[in-house]
Amino acid sequence: MICLTVYPTGLLRTAKILAAVCTFIAGILSIFSCHPTTPYYENWPVYKADVWSSSYASLDLIHRENVAKLETAWIFYPDDAPESARPMNSESNPLIIDGILYTTSARSLLYAVDASTGTLLWSFDPFEGGRGGGIKRGVAYWANDDDKRILFTAGDHLFAVNATNGQPIPNFGADGKVSLNEGMRGDPDKISVIPTSPGIVFEDLIILGTEVSELYDAEPGYVRAYHVLTGERVWTFHTVPLPGETGYETWPADAWKYSGGANNWGGLSLDPERSMVFFSTGSPTYDYYGADRKGMNLFGNSVVAVDARTGAYRWHFQTVHHDLWDYDLPAPPNLVTVVHDGKKIDAVAQTSKVGFLYILDRDTGESLFPIEERPVPVSDVPGEEAWPTQPFPLKPAPYARQHLEESDIAFYSQGSHDSLVSVFRSLRYEGLFTPPSVQGTLQFPGSRGGSSWGGAAFDASTGLLYVKSNDSPEIMRLKKMEPESNIRNLSVYRQGESMYQTYCVSCHGKDKNGDEFGNPSLVGLKGRISPEDVLKKIKVGGGKMPGFSSVLQTKQQEEAILAYLFETEGSRSNRETALIEEIHINQQANKEVLLTDTLPKYLNLTAYGHFRDPKGRPGIKPPWGMLHAINLHTGDYAWSVPVGNNPELQTGPEDTGEAGSAGPLVTSGGLVFIAGTRDNHFRAFDKSTGEKLWEIALPGFPNANPSTYRVGKKQFIVLSVGGDEMHPAGSVMAFSLPD
Repeated sequence: MICLTVYPTGLLRTAKILAAVCTFIAGILSIFSCHPTTPYYENWPVYKADVWSSSYASLDLIHRENVAKLETAWIFYPDDAPESARPMNSESNPLIIDGILYTTSARSLLYAVDASTGTLLWSFDPFEGGRGGGIKRGVAYWANDDDKRILFTAGDHLFAVNATNGQPIPNFGADGKVSLNEGMRGDPDKISVIPTSPGIVFEDLIILGTEVSELYDAEPGYVRAYHVLTGERVWTFHTVPLPGETGYETWPADAWKYSGGANNWGGLSLDPERSMVFFSTGSPTYDYYGADRKGMNLFGNSVVAVDARTGAYRWHFQTVHHDLWDYDLPAPPNLVTVVHDGKKIDAVAQTSKVGFLYILDRDTGESLFPIEERPVPVSDVPGEEAWPTQPFPLKPAPYARQHLEESDIAFYSQGSHDSLVSVFRSLRYEGLFTPPSVQGTLQFPGSRGGSSWGGAAFDASTGLLYVKSNDSPEIMRLKKMEPESNIRNLSVYRQGESMYQTYCVSCHGKDKNGDEFGNPSLVGLKGRISPEDVLKKIKVGGGKMPGFSSVLQTKQQEEAILAYLFETEGSRSNRETALIEEIHINQQANKEVLLTDTLPKYLNLTAYGHFRDPKGRPGIKPPWGMLHAINLHTGDYAWSVPVGNNPELQTGPEDTGEAGSAGPLVTSGGLVFIAGTRDNHFRAFDKSTGEKLWEIALPGFPNANPSTYRVGKKQFIVLSVGGDEMHPAGSVMAFSLPD
């Protein structure tokens, strides 16, 4: 039936006018009503995409069929490196909000640029002209109407900056910054707490992890929440529990007074509906010897869930008991939803250095797949009591190799092979979790094995999780610390040489030339960096380098290492500066360290030392780095492919794969993007098959997670790239399809 509306003659014109007005209004309303689903801007508002740490974007303007056309859209150069600086690396995962990109440089300066052109909008120097530096993987964003803030850490402070103009928020803490040294166990004037990964915002709180030393007498890695308006500290979760707190019984009675570490340095995830924040922790200190921390050592090496408003404990799952291998959990947990045994379950997926993927119920922390506690080798180092068992998930299968046979050793030539086999046979090796030893232990996976801070990407539409793996064996060799008096009879220069051979040679080489894995050359430091900055770097560490403040307990030791590094043989420099005094008295920040003075101390002299042949080539057969797609519903692998290539060592058509710390990005356009390998390439893979669809050579080391966003009708992929000789401060590079 057709219905007709009949108007009286005098009202017909009015009706037409009203209809036209209504049509116009409806059109306007339709624009606004469509905005949430088809916005002019498509943002990347949180580190790793969202509060679930998914590293996923529902953008498909760039897809399988056109990704091969991807080209450089713009490049932003911070150009903030000091004169004559060596090329620097940035690990920043940029945020993009309503057409503005926010990122930090390798020196931890903050920048806002136009996301469509790369044009600088403003910058903020938290060091007020000082040298700056330190690893930063991104920033956090908070907004309430017109009050928009960037919250980020630089040095040992938390800053709040106006997101519109780059000015510090004056009523946040003291003139826009809050000391992160306050509220820790040690004297805030004598410690330095420097986070590397950004915090996460929940309501009016920003929740932060910490980066602390990994040696003896380190600070504990407390997780803390601050009010975004005032900078006031709202709650603290003690990862080394105090008396009466959950987990206290897993340590010696007084360990909370002197033990450290167990810190969240990789970032956090958030479930706003449950008001729960999730984080993973590193090992207790000292990483490789624990006579002063006998027990399981909660909450070291644990996935932890706490109340986001109060910091109250909810649950935990420990992946390594009484860690002796530096097997930190290096990345934020992925919050995922899976179908398991026919039921839809909200879960947590945690990557690891060991190569295990732990899939845990989000409400209880219980594993969705069976986990066995298996006996592991016993320590033979005096005073050490390795935990007798460790957890082994039965599914998914490990995504990194965990066992090494002589047949796995690389063959470049007979001499090379014989050398590697000889070293292998000389080491203690009884499989995964073989403890460190004075004899020397082969560690596989190494402390840079499994996956690192880049973490995983999760596609909820398919249930596939994408993770990069590293197969990187290391050698651990413990030596008992000798009294300082044993080296006092050496010249200042020779003392420094002795210290270098003990603590530095495994990463920077006998000739101080560094290596291709990001450990920098220390040759020719004069004119490049001041002695004060060298001491600061040794103290706080950065990137893969841990802090070695406990090694520099006297001015004589400081002068010795500087004499060797700056080639001043036979001379004693007199640097009575506040910085040196700070380093000297930092060891006195916690008087409770005296509780352990009578216990033996051992150091791993080859920490982070690779298992390589005499020419520095990897000691095991490739592939050395893989990208995997794992179905979280079933625990089965969809595919695995090498990622990265070393053409000089390639023996067939397949890429060798390379180690790398950065993680992937997955999109609804059917693509997985990943960088982070030392061949300086950026690649895109088909997310369903693992087929490589695109790659581009970059001017520097792209050691960062990519982001993606949309401005108008154009989708961009953006990546922080390390420096080269022309631009030592590196760059931010954006890629898009041609117009």
